[in-house]
Amino acid sequence: MNTNQVHIFDTTLRDGEQVPGCKLDTKQKVIIAKQLELLGVDVIEAGFPISSPGDFRSVAEIGKAVKDVIVCGLTRAVMKDIDVAAEALQTAQRPRIHTGIGVSDSHIQYKLRTTPEKIIERAVAAVKHAKTYVEDVEFYAEDAGRADNEFLARVIQAVVDAGATVLNIPDTTGYCLPQEYGAKIAYLRDNVNGIHNCILSTHCHNDLGLATANSIAGIQNGARQIECTINGIGERAGNTSLEEVVMIMRQHPSLGLYTNVNSKLLLETSHMVSESMGMMVQPNKAIVGDNAFAHSSGIHQDGVIKRRDTYEIIDPAEVGVDQSKIVLTARSGRAALAYRFKNLGYNLTKVQLDEVYQEFLSIADEKKEVEDSDLEQLMKGVAA
Repeated sequence: MNTNQVHIFDTTLRDGEQVPGCKLDTKQKVIIAKQLELLGVDVIEAGFPISSPGDFRSVAEIGKAVKDVIVCGLTRAVMKDIDVAAEALQTAQRPRIHTGIGVSDSHIQYKLRTTPEKIIERAVAAVKHAKTYVEDVEFYAEDAGRADNEFLARVIQAVVDAGATVLNIPDTTGYCLPQEYGAKIAYLRDNVNGIHNCILSTHCHNDLGLATANSIAGIQNGARQIECTINGIGERAGNTSLEEVVMIMRQHPSLGLYTNVNSKLLLETSHMVSESMGMMVQPNKAIVGDNAFAHSSGIHQDGVIKRRDTYEIIDPAEVGVDQSKIVLTARSGRAALAYRFKNLGYNLTKVQLDEVYQEFLSIADEKKEVEDSDLEQLMKGVAA
C-alpha cells in the first residue's frame, strides 16, 4: 500500500443524499456514480441497502455501472443488514461492506441502551459476518469523536483482530477540535496492534465548521482515507467537502500526500450534484462557489490583473473554472475598468479612462454590478 496516497471515499450518494429534499432516483444516482468514477474517487458509498427497495436497487445498479472503483454499502451491526448489503453488492466488481456501531457513552447508554462489552461483541460479530461475504470490510465506530480513547482503542483492536480492513473514526457530531481529532487518530495508530495493515479513515461532520480541518488533521496523523461529499453536502451542517481536501493536499506539497482525483472535473461534478439534488452551492463556497475566483475590490483587482497569484492561490483552470472574474462594482478602480474595456475591444487612453471613470462610478453606485452592456453605453458617450 502506498503510504502517501490518501483514498477518497465519496459518500455523496449515501450521507449526502440524507439532506432533506435531496432524494435521488436510481437513474440519477448511476449518472453521478459514473461521474465520480471519472473524477477519480477510490470508493463510492452507494447507499444503505436495507433502508429501502430504492436504495437496494441503486447499490446494485451502481455496482453494474462502475468498474474501476470500490462500491460500498452501509449497514448497522445487524446480521440482516449485512445479508441484504451483500446481496445488493453481488453486481460490484470491487464490493465493500461498511458496518459499525456507536461507541461513545452517549450512544451506548442512551441510543443503544447496552454495555461497553456488548458493543465490542456486536462489533466483532458484524465484522466476522461481513467477512463471510466480502474480503473488504470497513468498520465505523459511530460518534468516535466523543468516545473515550482507551475504549475506542479496545473496540478497534477487536475489529482489527476480526478482520476489518478499513477503520472509520467518525466525528459524527462535528464536535472535535482539529488537534483533538488528530490526537485521536494518532492514539489509535500507536496503541492498536496490527493497525498498520489497515487503512484509518476520517468521517467528519461540519456542525462547528471544522470538518475539513479535522479531516486534514486526521491524515497528518496517519489516516489514509477521507470520507467526504461533493459540495460538502450531508446531514445537518454537512460533511467534509471533497473539493476542499483534495485541493488542500494539492496546494500543500509539504504534506507529502496525494489523491487520484482529477481536479479539473471538480466544478463540473459540483454543478451536476447541485442540479440533480436541487441544492444550491453558496456563492462563497471554497473551490466551487461562483465567487471563489471573483474579485470586486479595486486593490485585489489591480493585483490579480498584474499577477494572478497575488490574490489567487489556485489557478482556476486546475478546478475546471475557465478564468477569474473581475466584477465591476463601486469598489473597482481604474485598472479593473480598463481591463474590462480591453476585453470588449476598447484600448482606452488615460484621458479617455479618466473621462469614463466618473460616469462609471455613478452607474456603480446605482447598481450592484456594472455589466458589459453598461460599458458599451459608456463608450457611446466617449465616441460622441
